[in-house]
Amino acid sequence: MAGPSFKFGQHVLQASCVFFKSRLSIGFVNRKPVVPGHVLVSPLRVVERFGELSSEEVADLFMATQTISGVVEKHFKGTSLTVAIQDGPEAGQTVKHVHVHILPRRSDDFPQNDDVYEALDKHDKEMGEDARWRTEEEMAEEASVLAKYFNCQVDSS
Repeated sequence: MAGPSFKFGQHVLQASCVFFKSRLSIGFVNRKPVVPGHVLVSPLRVVERFGELSSEEVADLFMATQTISGVVEKHFKGTSLTVAIQDGPEAGQTVKHVHVHILPRRSDDFPQNDDVYEALDKHDKEMGEDARWRTEEEMAEEASVLAKYFNCQVDSS
């Protein structure tokens, strides 16, 4: 798919997958969500580790996370949220770009509540028939729905 894009660590993220943009951060849909509505928030500047962000970027990232969290929880009919950062390879980070995971949660969505962390650690490492990655079209469709909550028309500038 041609068109505007964003750098997300070692990946290129199509603007069609982005549903939120602030001055310093973007919110975008996940290629392989752990639960329905699992989205990501990332600074626009490619920074590998959380401690490398400026205070302005941290503030913007967390304001964006808070704003997006409320919408995602309501839209996907969650009753709680898991908000997580995997900061470094030993913490499970696979994309070399700071990002916050937002997962809308429901009662009994995992056998044990903390199983979400194991699922999060494995979700983008699994291969095989059960490890289906979403298409850009599927991701763009979800992003389009979420963008309406933010009156968001995204370009990569």
